[in-house]
Order: sequence, then C-alpha cells, then structure tokens
Amino acid sequence: MEEISWSDFEKVCLKVGTVLDVLDFPEAKKPAFKLKVDFGEYGIKWSSAQITKHYKKDDLIGRQVVGVLNFPKKQIANFISEFLVTGFSDQDGHIVLTAVERQVPNGSSLI
Repeated sequence: MEEISWSDFEKVCLKVGTVLDVLDFPEAKKPAFKLKVDFGEYGIKWSSAQITKHYKKDDLIGRQVVGVLNFPKKQIANFISEFLVTGFSDQDGHIVLTAVERQVPNGSSLI
C-alpha cells in the first residue's frame, strides 16, 4: 500500500448529500440506478451507482451518501455521472454504500 500525505488526502473532495430521487438505468452494462443527490452548497448532482443488489429505489430516498465531487464527469451509456458514490464490495463483489451514522448537513466534508 502506498502512503499518501495529508495534503494528498485533502485534494479528494468527499462530501455528504441526501438522495432526492432514484431512477432505473436499463442502458447501463451492469445493473445500476441513477441517483439525484443534494450536496447543499455544492448543488444537486447525478451519479450512476451499481447498488441494485442491496438497495431498493424507495429505500434510498432520503438516505445520505458520501460522494467524491472532484473527479471528472464520466459518461456511462447515455448518461453523464457527475460524482462518484462511495461504498465497499461485500464478499460477493456487490456494493454496500458508505454509511453516515447520523444526519449531517448536506455538503459536509469527510475529515
């Protein structure tokens, strides 16, 4: 594992946001949802997330997620993903979202 400095870590813009809407994404190669997330002062942004194994659309509305906001936008099929939703792979390779233990203001930084 390569060590990084504190200044390297500070370059990653990790923010919390609340899921406002979840849409199916049938055009994606792997099963995914489109997430619309409110990041407070950073705006409302969309992302594609391969989280269909552990989550239902209705369960995601109102949930807070952690996103990387300063990666370049990425085109996935006919959709532009504006941030990276963070999570961990379970034993079967399915994504489990990074959890926020308590509600915090949208746009809060991971520190």
